[in-house]
Amino acid sequence: MKIILSPAKKMVVDADGIDVLGLPYFIDEAKELREYLKSLSYDELKELWKCNDKITLENVLRLEKLKIEGVLTPAVLAYDGIAYKNMAPSVFTYDEWDYLDKHLYILSGLYGALRSRDGVIPYRLEMEARIDFNGYKSLYDYWSDKIYNYIKDDIIINLASKEYSDAVRPYLSQDVKMINIVFLCEHNKKLVTKPTEAKANRGAMVRFMAENKIEDINDIKLYIRNGYKYNDDLSDDLNIVFVKE
Repeated sequence: MKIILSPAKKMVVDADGIDVLGLPYFIDEAKELREYLKSLSYDELKELWKCNDKITLENVLRLEKLKIEGVLTPAVLAYDGIAYKNMAPSVFTYDEWDYLDKHLYILSGLYGALRSRDGVIPYRLEMEARIDFNGYKSLYDYWSDKIYNYIKDDIIINLASKEYSDAVRPYLSQDVKMINIVFLCEHNKKLVTKPTEAKANRGAMVRFMAENKIEDINDIKLYIRNGYKYNDDLSDDLNIVFVKE
């Protein structure tokens, strides 16, 4: 069983926490993509990143100053978004880290797929970004089936957003089952997914799975956090649905 999770846009450097175990599997591809980014002008990068001048300048300076094999942060500690705050990896036990090392893969526009303690540097490159080099027109085109073949397992627990799970979904073979974890709450008398709450619960779900060393997908249904509880009526073989009471 493998777990896939989206990255976060906000990143930090943490060289004082748990040790990095190694470089990302797709380090050569990351170097190639980074060289492509460095070849673009300021305005081209701003358009690619779709951000304001402050964030563009911050990431341009990262491209110029940071070496991809320089001061590295374990991937799970490097991302600082809502999901990762709710996962709270800085207080994981060694057993929980071991669980992440075996099961968790963070999907990435730059790095493809990251194990929990792969060493990374701060970057900005969303999976949906439009690129134009070496005949590639998108990162989905660039990564093709590489990510899927790297993480392939009988069961993939999908805690990633559509943007990132779409880098894997088209290549699923018949012997692989992707289980989507869905969080719904009532809004205007309808059940909907609220992005902020979904992100928070995806991170909390990783923590729940690590704390309980989940190996059986049925045990995922025991998750009860942030007001969300498993709903059997809305779930099926490919979707485990939680509803906020």
